[in-house]
Amino acid sequence: MSSDRRLTRAYKNAKVVPFNADSKFIIFSDCHRGDNSFADDFANNRNIYFHALNHYYREGFNYCELGDGDELWENINFESIFEAHKNVYQLLRQFHLQHRLHMVWGNHDMVYRDPKYVENHLSSYFEPIDGEDKSLFVGLTYNEALVLKNEETGQEIFCTHGHQADWWNYKFWKVGRFLVRILWKPLQVVGIADPTSPAKNYKELIRIEKRIKKWILKNKLKITIAGHTHRPRFPEPGQIPFFNDGSCVHPRSITGIEIVENKIALIKWQIATKPDGTLQIVRVLLEGPEHLADYN
Repeated sequence: MSSDRRLTRAYKNAKVVPFNADSKFIIFSDCHRGDNSFADDFANNRNIYFHALNHYYREGFNYCELGDGDELWENINFESIFEAHKNVYQLLRQFHLQHRLHMVWGNHDMVYRDPKYVENHLSSYFEPIDGEDKSLFVGLTYNEALVLKNEETGQEIFCTHGHQADWWNYKFWKVGRFLVRILWKPLQVVGIADPTSPAKNYKELIRIEKRIKKWILKNKLKITIAGHTHRPRFPEPGQIPFFNDGSCVHPRSITGIEIVENKIALIKWQIATKPDGTLQIVRVLLEGPEHLADYN
């Protein structure tokens, strides 16, 4: 199956999430939450991410995660990841309880496309203090894609991980997972990067982006948001409307896409130094906001 057909299938089977001018969304991807070991790229930014997540929860945002949220190539099970970042999952649970959590699977957490796997591993957790199981993400479903649909105008925003345009990481993800666990995770200690990752392979990154752009033009879709390559993208109105939210494993920062009052923006959260030498976590506007209607 070609990348064109994979993307089309993801679009047709996408979960539809209605929105209006009062709706607010934060879109992250590629968190790669791990077990807090030397290979956990998320660990460096976990305080930034948790602070941002708290902000979006308090402000009433919907949280959309476009794949590779959990690093299930380097780690065998979710339990070790949960224990390492328990506060994050407790907060994500609050989004879920308020029906504000929308999850998409990517190549690094592709096991989540199996509803039984999600139910068996994410529905509950064992709390050693109380000596009993407690509920976590009861009834949570992962999707291959989301379509945010404006209730007033009918405008659609297609959101997916983007590995549909990467034949190796879609078709042979189990091979990639094996290589990462056995070979690349130990080599990461000495600074040798996984060459199969599009985030580390610039030529492959360009090819993936070209395939997605070609698909957008062929199917006349107006706005597509993806992750996978870790490279933030924010086109101007009139350009091919292919957005990328970046990742949460950039050095010392995380990037994402906000949709507020029918406007879209690319943002970054990072640690900044105050004049008195103390540190603070700040939100930085990178691009936008632009009116969604300008991408029609």
